[in-house]
Amino acid sequence: MPDSLLSRPLPALTYPTTILLEKLRKLDQLLLDLLESLTPQEWQAQTVARRWKVKDVAAHLLDGNIRILSSLRDEYQGESPDIRSYQDLLNFLNGLNADWVKAMKRVSPQVLILLHRITGPMYCDYYASLDPQAKATFSVAWAGEEESQNWMHIAREYTEKWLHQQQIRAALQKPGLLTQEFFHPFIDVFMYGLPHTYRNVQASEATTLKVTITTEIGGSWYLIRRKDYWQLERNPQPHWDTEVTLTPEVAWPLFSKSIRPPELSSGVTITGDATLGKVALEMVSVMA
Repeated sequence: MPDSLLSRPLPALTYPTTILLEKLRKLDQLLLDLLESLTPQEWQAQTVARRWKVKDVAAHLLDGNIRILSSLRDEYQGESPDIRSYQDLLNFLNGLNADWVKAMKRVSPQVLILLHRITGPMYCDYYASLDPQAKATFSVAWAGEEESQNWMHIAREYTEKWLHQQQIRAALQKPGLLTQEFFHPFIDVFMYGLPHTYRNVQASEATTLKVTITTEIGGSWYLIRRKDYWQLERNPQPHWDTEVTLTPEVAWPLFSKSIRPPELSSGVTITGDATLGKVALEMVSVMA
């Protein structure tokens, strides 16, 4: 069955775009406060992103600011890659990321902070200027979209900013983002990857998967099999066939591909159809 028949338009955001934009600005300020507090040793701490230390992740976040301002706001394309497949796109993006991080190794933490202070508000201002319903320049491929609207693109950007700052905080054992205010919007957007993850999974119509992230900062999401596609629902369902339960501490690195299912020793339980439930653990809601 063609992939186009296995997914349908995604449900609206739980958090309106205006709220996510406010949270982006807060994340930007929290990042500046965090970076300004770091010791020389902390800048070199290893993160869950295996090839990157704290300074490398901070440099990657800066790259996101500059790349968006240059390519989208200023419509300047420094490179025109020949992208013919998803893997081509991944290879191109991975190359961009590696080149930038390598070049930024010669830049001091003080200059890195200065550049963040300049570009962060400009980045947020650019996204605030967009029409949320207009077509986005880039689609959100991990959600199975060949074309996205700006609201989805901004939601994806929120997850990027949350994720990489959390990588820094986790490496340094500095709390701050595993809260209802910041984590719940992050994981809510990540769940848009569920229908695409299950696109090739066959099941009887009305088969329902429940994915629960524990504690007050989490919640439950439902994936329901329709005649020829899987539908994501947030509203509580009267029954479900399988439930996958994860802690927030496991969910964010798992779904960002920082850890993989075989590495899990705790923090996950599956009740019901284990085969169906294990597919959810393969969800990757980033370009990786």
